[in-house]
Amino acid sequence: MLACQNVANYFLSQVDEEAGDLISNLKLQKLVYYAQGFHLAMYDQPLFPEAIEAWGHGPVVPTLYQSFKAYGSQPLPCPVDLDFSIYSPETKELLDEVYSVYGQFSAWKLRNMTHEEPPWKNTKLSEVISHDSMRDYFKTLLVHA
Repeated sequence: MLACQNVANYFLSQVDEEAGDLISNLKLQKLVYYAQGFHLAMYDQPLFPEAIEAWGHGPVVPTLYQSFKAYGSQPLPCPVDLDFSIYSPETKELLDEVYSVYGQFSAWKLRNMTHEEPPWKNTKLSEVISHDSMRDYFKTLLVHA
């Protein structure tokens, strides 16, 4: 199992600064949330063990938030010397798909999207968003061919 920081680093490594791609802490939190949700829906197990809480601006992994808090709303740096061998082919495919679909949106668009979704809406502020609620919701988003 990966740590949430591994998932965050993967997303940060995908940023194309020359194309104007930037990821703030707010946007990163939402990408990590979507990765966890889809992983739960597809594999019925978490991608990472850290809890996701319902905060005022949507789902947040508190430990991940703390590690990037100093950047405020500024773009986060790309990780150096990322070891891609820790990601299974299935995990890479999932993270690439999440980034392809959700990475195109601004941090505030993602924030507003999560505010419309049951896992965040049905969880009291500062409480943990349950894996069950995420799995059940994200299963409704899966497209079965």
